Amino acid sequence: MEQERQIEKNIEKNIQKKDIFESIYYKYKEVLLYLFFGGLTTVISIGSYSYCDVALHMNPLVANIISWILAVLFAYVTNKIWVFNAERHGVKEVFLEIINFFGGRLFTLVVEEVILLIFINKLHFNSILVKVAAQFVVVVLNYIISKLIVFREKE
Repeated sequence: MEQERQIEKNIEKNIQKKDIFESIYYKYKEVLLYLFFGGLTTVISIGSYSYCDVALHMNPLVANIISWILAVLFAYVTNKIWVFNAERHGVKEVFLEIINFFGGRLFTLVVEEVILLIFINKLHFNSILVKVAAQFVVVVLNYIISKLIVFREKE
């Protein structure tokens, strides 16, 4: 009898824990998904940059452009479908969304290129470490642009 009560208490505790995690997930779903897919985007960006920079010995700024293209394509699809659940209807709305997304990412590319230019080319810091550090700045700016401009809900 005592063992059954203990089992019931454990089940109740597990249900309560699940409810707590579920409520946190739903409350912060957008940010959590953005961080998850942003993390994957960062892996794509840094991975492709590293390959171009280290394995192919490309100029760091050119390697960054290539990694940017791959990362932005991935980010657009994941942000549209899973993070912001953006539903646009009509060719014009989708076209404007794409223009805004890529325009915002072009802005953060320029910010990132300036960071790389200063810290790698001028100050001779390690290129991979600078790229990783620059990603933090870029992720924050990209979230703000996506949230406030690209995927904002219609009023």
